[in-house]
Amino acid sequence: MKNLNMKETLLLASLIFGMFFGAGNLIFPIHLGQLAGEHYISATIAFLLSATVIPLAALISLIQTRSTGIYDLAKPLGNSFAIFFLIAVHISLGPMIATPRTATVAYAFSFANWLPDSWQTIGQIIFSAIFFGIVYFLGSREERLTKYIGKYLNPLFIFLLSIIFLLALFNPLGNLNHAAQTVYQTKAFSSSFLEGYNTLDAVAALAFGITIVRAIENMGFKDNYQIAKTTAKAGTIAIFFIGLVYIGLILLGASSLAHFKLSSDGTTALMQIVHYYLGYFGGAFLTIMVILAVLTTAMGLTASFAQDFNRIIPKVSYKKWLGLTITLSFLSANFGLENIISWGFPVLMFLYPIAITLIILGLLSPLFEKAEMIYLPTMGLVAIPAIFDGISNAPFAQFFHYLIGYHDSKGMLHNGIYQNLFPLSTEGFGWLIPGIVGFIIGLIVHKRQLSM
Repeated sequence: MKNLNMKETLLLASLIFGMFFGAGNLIFPIHLGQLAGEHYISATIAFLLSATVIPLAALISLIQTRSTGIYDLAKPLGNSFAIFFLIAVHISLGPMIATPRTATVAYAFSFANWLPDSWQTIGQIIFSAIFFGIVYFLGSREERLTKYIGKYLNPLFIFLLSIIFLLALFNPLGNLNHAAQTVYQTKAFSSSFLEGYNTLDAVAALAFGITIVRAIENMGFKDNYQIAKTTAKAGTIAIFFIGLVYIGLILLGASSLAHFKLSSDGTTALMQIVHYYLGYFGGAFLTIMVILAVLTTAMGLTASFAQDFNRIIPKVSYKKWLGLTITLSFLSANFGLENIISWGFPVLMFLYPIAITLIILGLLSPLFEKAEMIYLPTMGLVAIPAIFDGISNAPFAQFFHYLIGYHDSKGMLHNGIYQNLFPLSTEGFGWLIPGIVGFIIGLIVHKRQLSM
């Protein structure tokens, strides 16, 4: 039986790193560092839990349940739910949030800084058209994804990012003892954990599963055990190094307060830091680095969308599914992204509890052989608070303010009946206890069925 050598392992790990690590993974940790200030340790631990530990658990869960992707993992809840969850994940990762964001962030870091205001709209349309054209050209060669991302694009990105870290190591911006922002003074852990949702990595791990499996198969591995072993090994290496990068970025953000005021977002903070170290050259440097980061992620997102839907509906080819998601992402990026982004976090607040529950059930599945009787009550009780969490963060939340509560323009939560009745709901974890209760109920019923 063929074994993966070190070169192939690192190549696959680089592919996984490249697909996971986009521009959002750069800017969210830096901004988190600024927000958390002196509470950077608890913030870092919480962020790593949601942005690295859960994604790694997702990959292991796929392996544990012998699932190729999202559909297989959700199938114990029925074909209809599996298809619904697959569509929900890919629409949010694809045309709704993540894929359009790759193009707009790349534009914001590059040509948006050089074009006059009157040219911004046409500039973004032209830039995103070229960007997504490249994504389609490279992504349409499915068998070469590992080579394009793992061998060329991602190593170059890591090299550029390493330069910033080395400069910060030998010439630190300042100390880390800066005042935390209001919510991070009392809720640094829970706020940072939820901030990890914005990376989309836990959900993306489920989507990328099929792309990773196809990449391993293209390397000559067909045996299910070998594929599982290879995924676990390369995935662990990739996510370990992603975690190290997150730590560096959070510390960089926290220390940047010695020179800069709290930025409105991580984009501004990253620009300030790079310009501090590289001066005028920093603009070009940052443009190349960010475009590399988002390009690899866009290729991974669109390829996984096309591969998953091609598997479910094989009559439509991989290239046609790829063209569809890229076209929809282009439209979202240019003609409605601001409105769609306002729905991004509510969608994540709904999807993440379901995704985390599926991941945990997958990890525990050897104990009950994926019994439907355990999946149903667990997911049923998780889905209710997940829906409420999504609504409480949605633009229309005030219509339900007595029942569910809402977040005002400053992000402050105004409690409703839901927040008053469900423990941990004000922290965004109202689904946790119902999920545990549902699992216990399902386990008891399952045990009784086995004993009859």
